[in-house]
Amino acid sequence: MEWTGARYADKPTAEVRREIAASPERVWELVADIGLMPTLSTELRSVEWLDGATWPVTGARFVGRSEHESFGTWQTTSYVVECEAPRVFSWAVEDPEQPSALWRFSLRARDDGGTELTQWMQMGPGRSGLSHAIDRTPEKEQKIVFVRMREFERNMAATLDAIKELAEGAPAAAERRGA
Repeated sequence: MEWTGARYADKPTAEVRREIAASPERVWELVADIGLMPTLSTELRSVEWLDGATWPVTGARFVGRSEHESFGTWQTTSYVVECEAPRVFSWAVEDPEQPSALWRFSLRARDDGGTELTQWMQMGPGRSGLSHAIDRTPEKEQKIVFVRMREFERNMAATLDAIKELAEGAPAAAERRGA
């Protein structure tokens, strides 16, 4: 796990990787299934495709509803900006030109038949709910960004661990905790 950037304007990023003993095609089935993601997340509550889409293709849109104890509940519309099965699935949140965040799953086939799965995200450059928290206490911007990026890292790690378990055939973490 790693993240870079200290201020919102720096467009901080976080990245988490996992080695998975399953083919890229199997892992792709999981990362491309946006309906699965709320079962793997502590924050994301629901996701649904818009405009008749049923699977990720570049240009497709989906709405996500999230909840966080510090930020309340909110909903965002995301746009698929890159989709190449079984290699990459990336989306921009709210505005594809000035997203409040960019998210990406990247899959790389390993020589042993497995997959290296990477989840990456970038905060900004567009405004987000975090921007409002920074506006209220600008002197705490670096701390606010640091705390949120650490949350993203932890949540991304948990998501990749659950995808790994599902792809490798073990019971998903979400199933074990009764989600």
